[in-house]
Amino acid sequence: MNSCLNSVGAPSFPSPQAVASAPVTYDSTDSGPQQWPSVSVVMPVLNEERHLADAVGGVMAQDYAGSFEVILGLGPSTDDTDRIAAGLSEQDPRVRTVSNPTGKTAAGLNAAIAAVDPSSLYVIRVDGHSVFPRDYLTTAVRILEETGADNVGGVMAAVGTTPFEKAVACSMRSSLGVGSASFHTGGEAGPAPTVYLGAFRRAALARVGGYDERFIRSQDWEMNFRIRQTGGQVWFTPELEVIYRPRPSVRKLAKQFFEYGRWRRIVIKQHAGTASLRYLAPPIAVVGFSLGVILGVVGWPWGWIAPATYGIAVVVGGVWIARDEPWSVRVRTPLALATMHGSWGLGFLTCLTNPLKKSA
Repeated sequence: MNSCLNSVGAPSFPSPQAVASAPVTYDSTDSGPQQWPSVSVVMPVLNEERHLADAVGGVMAQDYAGSFEVILGLGPSTDDTDRIAAGLSEQDPRVRTVSNPTGKTAAGLNAAIAAVDPSSLYVIRVDGHSVFPRDYLTTAVRILEETGADNVGGVMAAVGTTPFEKAVACSMRSSLGVGSASFHTGGEAGPAPTVYLGAFRRAALARVGGYDERFIRSQDWEMNFRIRQTGGQVWFTPELEVIYRPRPSVRKLAKQFFEYGRWRRIVIKQHAGTASLRYLAPPIAVVGFSLGVILGVVGWPWGWIAPATYGIAVVVGGVWIARDEPWSVRVRTPLALATMHGSWGLGFLTCLTNPLKKSA
């Protein structure tokens, strides 16, 4: 097994055999299992005072016919998150909390997963600001049963409120902005390299040892890679959709995508052979754009071809993918696209070493 967790002090998970032998029986029909299994919903939480009550309320309002619980992995928040979480736990015993001293997403998820009820066959991940339909749990479990997959996930439906957020949302739903990843752009159901959030078989999480806590970003993709490497299947379905709120400013968007690019490079360093054109396109574009500008500035006019071509493509493409939006959104979409491409590419290019080697 190609696990990265053996030396990083991850929480102890039950063995896959123990989880797989949990006393739950199934008889699937067109409408789902006749006996719905117990489910644990895990949520990493840090500084979510504005959204936590709504996020937990969205889980508790699910129409799921089986029993379920919510486990909050509480990081060291500096706002009222802990007080709100304690109140939610007092109101409903199905809401429990565990400590995540590091505040890292992967550590919070592992702590919550380690605390799930032993009867739970499935573990469903949500975030502290997630917005999802009432049948989310029901649909996730039904598709897990129908496909036999180890992880099922759906669409990361980016929805903005301000003109810039809407421009980012248009970019994140387009292959021009994020490539052909189905969890961004949608598509037909089927096997996928990764999915958004995820509904897991607990046995699969036990098999791979959970999330690698050394990863600040890309921890989902990295764990899904290990699930697939150990014989499991990751399944995308457009039936599952979670609303995602984009970053509200150029600065925050640039920081987010710089980190995405940096950690994607680390994943490639950690797992040789996982590079693809989709991940290499942004750094190639940054290099081509920069070289073109340098050549143009020093007096070689043909150098301007590359940056001019990119600029035209981003402007025309940005306006096109936002064609159904008001002009206040359309004119901002090229800026969102360029910020995403440039920041991702710079993050990838400037990650020259593998910091995980130091912690191995």
